[in-house]
Amino acid sequence: MTTSRTTPPEVTPGRRRRWRYLAAFLVLAVLLVVGGRLAWSWLDPFGGQTIDRSQPALLQSIKDMSRFQAATGTFQVVVDLEKDANFLPDAVKGTRTLFVGAGGVDAYVDFSAMGTNAVTVSPDRTEATIRLPHAQLEKPNLDNSRSYVFAHQRGLFDRVQDFLSGSPGDQRELYLLAEKKITEAAVASDLRARADANTKAMLSGMLKSLGFKKVTVEFTGEP
Repeated sequence: MTTSRTTPPEVTPGRRRRWRYLAAFLVLAVLLVVGGRLAWSWLDPFGGQTIDRSQPALLQSIKDMSRFQAATGTFQVVVDLEKDANFLPDAVKGTRTLFVGAGGVDAYVDFSAMGTNAVTVSPDRTEATIRLPHAQLEKPNLDNSRSYVFAHQRGLFDRVQDFLSGSPGDQRELYLLAEKKITEAAVASDLRARADANTKAMLSGMLKSLGFKKVTVEFTGEP
């Protein structure tokens, strides 16, 4: 019994030519796409550039410093600010923002507030007494790199309003509340007492290095 073999149909030269054209077209298309994307990213026709046209800073005033910065406290507070509508649920109208405020408070002693008899020296110049006002607290200095909005919830009306306004919500109120809470925490802490102690140690060491045997530092007024 003999079996007949079927020979595969021959590919005509015209068909081969069409396949070559198709392969070349696909390769060319891929090259054009890749080249176009590279050229687009390099040229960036719709990209923007930042130009700083700010004027140079102008010196408005110079003030001589006559105080000793005796201590610095670092504080962090979480501000939870919620604003609700009277007759609407929070999902419709209302906002709640959690803001992390971090910053420092300086405690200083103002030497310019010293009286004329603030320093007394014994006749033999071995003892000195200095009378100083207690340390004061400077305004909190919030660190923008460590202060941020942790969470922000908005009702439907607030979302629509923010979308139409095209600008983010004002965060000045959050910063003011953070400064207020940090100030309260600094007042309740021992920062001013630490500043008084550091000032006393500084003045005692300085005067003893000048030859005084005994140095007394007294603080006047309310702490």
